[in-house]
Amino acid sequence: MSELLLGAGLLGVATPARANISLVVMLVAAVLFTIGWRLAVRKRYDAHRWVQTVAVVLNAALVLGWMVRSFVLYVVPEIPARLGQAAYAVTTLHAVVGAIGLVLGVFVALRGNGLVPKRLRFTNYKAFMRTSYGIYMLATLLGVLVYVNTYVHPL
Repeated sequence: MSELLLGAGLLGVATPARANISLVVMLVAAVLFTIGWRLAVRKRYDAHRWVQTVAVVLNAALVLGWMVRSFVLYVVPEIPARLGQAAYAVTTLHAVVGAIGLVLGVFVALRGNGLVPKRLRFTNYKAFMRTSYGIYMLATLLGVLVYVNTYVHPL
């Protein structure tokens, strides 16, 4: 059965299909966030809102449906004993940055769609959106490092 889940991988190494799908979905979300950012720069705010909302939903589904489970099953039991090892440190940093990015991104998307109570609404969209985008891109970079460290060049 495990042979069915292993394939050539995206970088020419045997990797679980779920890891490949996770990497692709994460990169697609990053591209969508970047497209959405460019739409905002061009003042196409309705398109920006839709693209960013789709990217946030895609990212949240990936994180909540796959990444949290994997982190809890495979990394958390080894903390703090293996936190000094590069693979565990990068994966834990990815989880922390990703969690912050997810919470902030969901909040910004809810605010952008008018779904946040009035007392929690911010008016400085640019600061929140830029911060959220930066954190997401950092989480994406760390996620690629986790993939490489786990499957391509294990540390």
